[in-house]
Formats: sequence, structure tokens, C-alpha cells
Amino acid sequence: MCGISGEARFDGATPDAGAVTRMTEAMRSRGPDGEGLWSDGWVTLGHRRLTVIDLSEAGGQPMVREDLGLGLVFNGCVYNYHQLRDELREAGHTFHSTSDTEVILVAYAQWGERFVDHLVGMFAAVLVDGRRRRLVLARDRLGIKPLYLAESPGRLRFASTLPALLAAGDVDTGIDPVALHHYLSWHSIVPAPRTILRGVRKLPPATVRVVESDGRSRERVYWQPDYQRDPAHAGMDARDWQAATGDALRMAVRRRLVADVPVGVLLSGGLDSSMIVALLAEAGQHHLQTFSIGFDSRGGEVGDEFHYSDLVAATFGTDHQRIQLGNDDLVPAVRRTIEAMTEPMGSHDVVAFHLLSEQVARQVKVAQSGQGADEVFAGYAYHQPLTRVPRDAAAEAFAAAFFDHDHAELDRVVDPAYGCGHDASRELLDAHLAAPGADTALDAVLRLDTHLMLPDDPVKRVDSMSMAWGLEVRTPFLDQDLVALAAACPPEHKVAQGGKGLLKEVAREVLPAEVIDRPKGYFPVPALRNVDGPVRHLVEEALAAPAARERGLFRPGYVADLLAEPAQAQAAAGSNKLWQLGLLELWLQTHDIH
Repeated sequence: MCGISGEARFDGATPDAGAVTRMTEAMRSRGPDGEGLWSDGWVTLGHRRLTVIDLSEAGGQPMVREDLGLGLVFNGCVYNYHQLRDELREAGHTFHSTSDTEVILVAYAQWGERFVDHLVGMFAAVLVDGRRRRLVLARDRLGIKPLYLAESPGRLRFASTLPALLAAGDVDTGIDPVALHHYLSWHSIVPAPRTILRGVRKLPPATVRVVESDGRSRERVYWQPDYQRDPAHAGMDARDWQAATGDALRMAVRRRLVADVPVGVLLSGGLDSSMIVALLAEAGQHHLQTFSIGFDSRGGEVGDEFHYSDLVAATFGTDHQRIQLGNDDLVPAVRRTIEAMTEPMGSHDVVAFHLLSEQVARQVKVAQSGQGADEVFAGYAYHQPLTRVPRDAAAEAFAAAFFDHDHAELDRVVDPAYGCGHDASRELLDAHLAAPGADTALDAVLRLDTHLMLPDDPVKRVDSMSMAWGLEVRTPFLDQDLVALAAACPPEHKVAQGGKGLLKEVAREVLPAEVIDRPKGYFPVPALRNVDGPVRHLVEEALAAPAARERGLFRPGYVADLLAEPAQAQAAAGSNKLWQLGLLELWLQTHDIH
């Protein structure tokens, strides 16, 4: 787990090593254990290292194999690297380290651009093929590891974070009107390839991009499971699906134990993280380190789920740590969290993840977490009614349940200078949901949730906040084999029991019923959910700041109406919208974007 960066030139100029150094330094927190820089004439690569696999210098990056004519920077973890190394040795290859990084290099030498088909894991990788004078960029199937791009005539820069690209300089920081439309429509989500800035894009998940030394490029999507019923599964009943899902989840959890350092668990007390703890205990992990976080209660809303996390920790004998924080910790934490955001993220629990990661990173370098289960196994409330909706009505049903603002309302929110002139969010939604490869309305929405929305909400949130403290977080519910199996599963098994029915049945084999049948919870941060007290003052300051007035993103009348609503109304309805607007301005101001 690391931070990667680099610059390629297509115009005969020499890459700016100073810019690559600045990008690399901006990602020091992602890789506090080492750094490296390497140039091949037209390409310069930079790297910050977090030592998790092969702790020796032999595992350092950029990694170069002169005998193969290849160089590489890589962020992530290849969980099947032991098996791949054995396979590649049988094919006649040799290795100089015990790292998964070198396995990627040799896999490319063996299989070319198809090397990604053999990798099981989370990764963003950039290979320099010196013999073909070619750059190969790749991102994992579920977009767990980020890769940001800034292109200009004759030049391509890339990095693990958007702020790293800003540190290099010479980036078009104008607001992308279509991205702004997405941000305000979809809970602050801006799907790949866009970002909120015109001059920065991101490589989409499950994508390989090949860039020639003259600047020509091509992309291909190398993986997309079908959300259809597979004849190979004909005859499987609910018990068969339960058994198959249990087997796949057990494999996913075991895969994510691969490390040369201890692996802990972020234990919220919910079903998903509790299942991870139970399955690790079942697999023989003793004295597992687990971590939970809680905040002050407010307005009758409980700020922690310690009752459930304590129950799970006691049941499986983990070395458990409660982290209790007060509201006084929040405002400075909000500012630090925004500094760590690779893009503006409006979910209130981003701050909780930042604070949790800070504490956990003092104990372990690697932890497993339960993100993705709701998207993959239909755990959200809006999934339930979709079982009664015709396939061709999926977009209308999803928009009614999910959109923060519809297109007409955005005309009242956004200044005309930043309007995109068309309903960009609904058009993208319609295109994705109408695409072939999904049998039912719920199949289509789960595909959208998992492959478009998820990489740019919970997945990006966890990567940004954990790596701000040099913590590697692994997500077994986003295992490629588990996701493909769930995609093929009939939707009725997933939405059973109020959502995630299939997982709940697997959980009954290993967890106390009290954890399984409890009301669904979320990462509770009452002071942020309600946007009151010092947090509200911070938002008001950001929206009234000279930079915000000069930028003029939002219509003053709309902002004034939001701010004028009584506290009770804000807590009930307006707080998310107020936080969404304020957070964007805070992020832009924090990163000195004008």
C-alpha cells in the first residue's frame, strides 16, 4: 500500500523530476516507510512506500527489471501473489524479491496487457515497457485503489491522489459543470472518469489504459460480471446459494490475511464487520486486534454502537479497543479530514473514519473492514421496492429514492455560470441502467451501486482516510469472486429479511442472533449528521468566505434559505444539503483552488 506518481512526455521534452518529487512528497502519509524516484528518459516514476509485504529493500519501488525492460510503481496488494509466483517460476521466470510488486512485473512479461486478468487484489499500477516504449496503467476491478490523471499537450501526469497532482502545479482547476451536477445529485459522488476539477480525471475501475510514447492511447474494460441468471447455477435453491456465498466469503477473508505484518479489523458492531471477525476466528486467528469508535450522543441520537462491538469482541476473544471521542474533537478533525480528502466527500462518517484510522494506525498497519456489503447484497432500504418495479422503470425508481436534487432544483442551487445545460446525472443514470447484462430492475441498480457509485463513495472514503495515516484497509466483501457470485444470485435471496438476507443466513452459522437481527445502523456522528454547533459555524464561515463569494458557485438566495431554516428542520431535512454545499467550499478553500 503506497502512493504512486509520475510524468510521461510525448513531445521530446524531459519529464519534470521536480514535479514528480513534489507529488511524491505530498503523499508521504500514504507511504511513511520509504521513497523512490526513477527515470527512463521519457517517463519519470515516483513512489512512497508502506511496508506490508517483503519488508526488505528488495521490495522497494519504483521497481525495475533491466533484464525484462520493465519498470513499475504500484499501490495496493495482490492477494494471490504466492500462487502467481509459483506459476511464473514454472514458466521459467526468476525473482529477486519476495514482494507482490515483482510478481506484477513478471506477470506483465509473461502475459502482456492481460496480466491484470491474473491478479486477485486491489491495485493501481503503472508499468513502463521500455522495449515497446509504452506506458500501461491499470486499476483493480472494483476501483479500491485510486489513480488520478492530469493531461495536457505533450504530457501526462498521474498520482494516487488529486492533491498530489495539484502539488505538481500547472493543473486546470476550473470546476467541471457536469461533475458538479453529479456531486449535488448523488450524495457528493462524482463517478469516474470525472472529478470536480476540469483538469483532473481518474482511470475507471477494471480498466487498462495503454499510452504510446507519441501520446496515442487506448483503453479497455477487462472485467464486468453479468447481473443475470447463469445456466450453470440452474437448480440452486436458497441453501445452495447460502453455502456458495459462505464459501466465497471465507475465501475472501482468508485472502486478505496475506501480509508480513499483523492484520486487524475495524469492528463497527454491524453485521458486516462482525462477520469478518467471526470468520477470521473460525479460520484460527487468535488474539485478533479489533477497533471501534464512538462519539457523544446528541438530541436523543446515540453516538456509538459499543454494545454490539463489545458483544462480538467478547464472543470471539479479540483484543478489542474502544475509541471514545467527544464533540470537542470534531471541528479540528473536520479540518484535518478535508485536507486528507482526495476529492470532496459529503458523507458525515468520513470524519469518523479519519479519526478511527488515526488511532488504529498506531497499533497495526493493515485492517479488514466491511465496506461494500450493502451494495453487493442489497442492504439499503431503497433496494426493497425495486423488486416490484419493471425493468424499464428502474431509473425512475432509483432517482426518486436516491437523488439529493433533481435537475429542476439544481437550477435554483447553482449559479448559471456553472450550469451544464442538460440533466447530466439523469442521462448517465439512464444509460447505465438501460445497458444489457442485468435481468431485473434490482439487478440493474445493484450493478450501478457496485460498479459506478461504490468506488467513489465508501471505497474512496476508506482509502483516503486510512491512507492519511499509513493504514492499509482491505475489504473482503469486494472480493472479485464474491461480487461475481452475488451478481449471478437471484435478487429475492438478497433482499430477503429486510435486506442482505443471504448474508444473514451465512451469519447465523457463526454470529449471535442479537447482532444479526438488530436494526440497521450507520457510522453515528450526531454532531455532523445534524450540522449544528461549531460544525455549523464552520460551514457558515466557508459559504460566506471571500473565496466562496468570488467563485460564486451557488445562488446566494438558496444558501440564505438553507441557513435560515430552524435547527429542527435542518436536522430533519436540510442538514445534508447544507453540509454538501459547505463541504465543497471547504475542500476548495483548503486546497487553495480559485
